[in-house]
Amino acid sequence: MIGKITGRIDHRAPDHVLIDVRGVGYLVYCSERTLAALPGVGEAVALYTDLLVREDVMQLFGFQTLAEKEWHRLLTSVQGVGAKASLAILGTLGPDGVSRAIALGDWNAVKAAKGVGPKIAQRVVLDLKDKAPGVMAMGGSLAQAQGTQEVEVIETVAPAPVAAPTSNAQADALSALGNLGYAPGDAAGAVAQAAGEMPDADTPALIRAALKLLAPKG
Repeated sequence: MIGKITGRIDHRAPDHVLIDVRGVGYLVYCSERTLAALPGVGEAVALYTDLLVREDVMQLFGFQTLAEKEWHRLLTSVQGVGAKASLAILGTLGPDGVSRAIALGDWNAVKAAKGVGPKIAQRVVLDLKDKAPGVMAMGGSLAQAQGTQEVEVIETVAPAPVAAPTSNAQADALSALGNLGYAPGDAAGAVAQAAGEMPDADTPALIRAALKLLAPKG
């Protein structure tokens, strides 16, 4: 299992990049969002990867963060969601957007991805709602991937960008609400809604906003 790949981009295409690792080229498929964030041809790149092995095909899929990779794994576990649909969802929403949509039960947001119909979108939300808290709490920097099997690293390669501060704030707020005794699903929904309304909020602000949302009504 190839869990991470580090090298230089040899070629860019609409749905994949060719990464050279000491003379060996790896074709890595990525979402549109991830591809847009990657550097140009000839520049260093590092990606988490997931290897799909079937009787007739072997494909590598690349991700900037562990959260994105985990959502891909979970999305493709849903009946009717293949790798192409998963990348479309991640490309449309991003990992934070997927977390927010699923925690809030917003299947319309999932349906906005190309090729994803309402039935599949509803199934994604229903099947994965309980998974959102765990993914939201994940870190995303490549420096944390010490236990992952790697393709040999070439020298002077810049690390992939770490997860956005907003993601860390959401994870910390989620952990705090869990320590206060709130159910994971309720906490995830409140944090996701608060983060959607205040995308630049820090951890204390997210906790306060989530607590207001979780407060009994009436």
